Amino acid sequence: MNVEAVLRIGLVSISDRAAAGVYEDKGLPGLREWFSAALKTPWEFEQRLIPDEQPAIERTLIDLVDRDGCHLVLTTGGTGPAPRDVTPEATLAVAHKVLPGFGEQMRAVSLRYVPTAILSRQVGVVRGGALILNLPGQPKAIKETLDGIFPAVPYCIDLIGGPYVETHEAVCKAFRPKSAQRPSGVGAP
Repeated sequence: MNVEAVLRIGLVSISDRAAAGVYEDKGLPGLREWFSAALKTPWEFEQRLIPDEQPAIERTLIDLVDRDGCHLVLTTGGTGPAPRDVTPEATLAVAHKVLPGFGEQMRAVSLRYVPTAILSRQVGVVRGGALILNLPGQPKAIKETLDGIFPAVPYCIDLIGGPYVETHEAVCKAFRPKSAQRPSGVGAP
């Protein structure tokens, strides 16, 4: 666990129409807004807006993890059953480990709000020292999903060798076993 490192987050919005400029992407601003409110840990991000093309998604995920050193990569869009929805396939293709609990929990959270959440194929995986999660594309759904799954993310990042991530508990209370919690103020900037 690297206590002093800045958390590097890759944000990827996957949409043919937004990438072509047909409409304004709302996924990336939704992600930035959530992290700005939730994270106490210093963080920086790399963002990409790309079309629903599996090779482009795979290259982007690999670049964000292997070249840009992101500890966490979040995608929005491309997780439904439509023919062009290939985000889960691309994510699984670059994965070293699959974490099925993330996909299960994301669908469980979304089912509280919309019955069509059952159509989602979101996945969570580890590639090297990074956690990659597929999120929905709309800001409201992004917030609901992150509120439901992010409590487990900081500990996952600990376990794969990333920085110690702290959150603003009023927004999102990170969960760690007592043995993985550090005393207050230790390693804080």
